[in-house]
Amino acid sequence: MSAADILEQWRSHLTDARRRSPHTVRAYVSAAQRIMAARELEDWEAIASLEGSDLRTHLAARRAEGLANASAARELSALKAFIAYARSESGDPDPAAPRLRGPRLKKGLPRPVTPDEAVNLADLVDGTAAEDWIGARDRAVLLLMYGSGLRIAEALSLTGRDAVLGETLQVTGKGGKQRLVPILPITRQAVAEYAKACPYPLEPKEPLFRGAKGGALSQGMVQKAMARARRALGLPDTATPHALRHSFATHLLGAGADLRSLQELLGHASLGSTQIYTKVDAASLLENYRNAHPRAKKG
Repeated sequence: MSAADILEQWRSHLTDARRRSPHTVRAYVSAAQRIMAARELEDWEAIASLEGSDLRTHLAARRAEGLANASAARELSALKAFIAYARSESGDPDPAAPRLRGPRLKKGLPRPVTPDEAVNLADLVDGTAAEDWIGARDRAVLLLMYGSGLRIAEALSLTGRDAVLGETLQVTGKGGKQRLVPILPITRQAVAEYAKACPYPLEPKEPLFRGAKGGALSQGMVQKAMARARRALGLPDTATPHALRHSFATHLLGAGADLRSLQELLGHASLGSTQIYTKVDAASLLENYRNAHPRAKKG
């Protein structure tokens, strides 16, 4: 079997058996191709024989080429998966990947948008869409994320039975965990306007938010709509759909919400995941202080 055959088999495994995204498939195949070329590996047995020390040497060479910590961590994950698959293909009774810790990554703080920016983004995607009903759809999705703290996947998992919203909504989040979130009047109205304008029947068990051809709306389309809106408003690249969820959390905390309540509203499994917003709020406080205090910029 040639190197090309091995890479094609790996690609097929990732695509068909693991159902990885096209982006992940490209990254994992590229990582496999690099280490095979660097170490002249030509069969599954040779790949399966790689150990942690081999990966450490390979990654050190990649870092010397300028690979950043985050990229090195992703490459290590890809190579571990590749070696584990090679060991399985070679009949290894213990096909686990080599144990090797990746580089420590500094967890950046979320970059929330302001309340006015959130509403302006929602209004702009509405006003610039190709069709009126698509604009109403995108506005409703963004307001759900900002007004209720939904993840983009949670908003897009809603069904036709959610077309008429009350004051609260039960959402199924990560790990199948359910939670109750509040629905603002502006969000309730936005969803109702979309439901009225949508040209497709919103059956109770079918997706609430539809694509242009009637299928389920994809995350990519929401991200593209928001990218156009943020460029028009002159906002930074950090103003993504997920930033709206960060804004929901940050603004609630700033208004006096306690961490336990915020944890429940966000659907975090642990309080530690929620505590990052205390740092966000502190960062916002310091920024406002430096901009407003007459002596903040003096020595």
